Amino acid sequence: MIAIAALNGLPQDAFVSLLGEVYEHSPWVAEAAAGRRPFATRADLHAAMEAAVAGADRGRRLALLRAHPELAGRAAIQGDLTAHSKSEQSGSGLLDAPAASVERLQALNRAYADRFGFPFIIAVRGLDRDAILARLEARLRNGPEAEEAEALRQVGRIAALRLEALVEG
Repeated sequence: MIAIAALNGLPQDAFVSLLGEVYEHSPWVAEAAAGRRPFATRADLHAAMEAAVAGADRGRRLALLRAHPELAGRAAIQGDLTAHSKSEQSGSGLLDAPAASVERLQALNRAYADRFGFPFIIAVRGLDRDAILARLEARLRNGPEAEEAEALRQVGRIAALRLEALVEG
């Protein structure tokens, strides 16, 4: 864990190296936030990162959403998840789910991706497999604009949780 004052003093490349995966496979978010230093708190850092996402064009925001792995999807099965994603999915019971649950989740993931053009994204901390499946089913009923906004909110929540593990106060 790094103190916010130490984070503020890092060279840009070290800052991005440390925080580049807070937003899955999207170091551009950390790069944009680095220029807004110094931060008084971790919450200020997160706000700067969220502002970078909000200020990006729609294509870049969609790329950010598409950078996320499917829950219990191909990357999980092949062991290609980032350390953050592996920890998050494992903690919710998704990586050791019974075959029937995995098949149901994968079918819902396909339906979701077909409908919206990006994977289902949810901050899984504190949710079990059944809660995740129920939320996925419910969100499939959203309209495209509402769901894109919700997916971006979830990405922000995931980033905040990841920052809690990396940055003091």
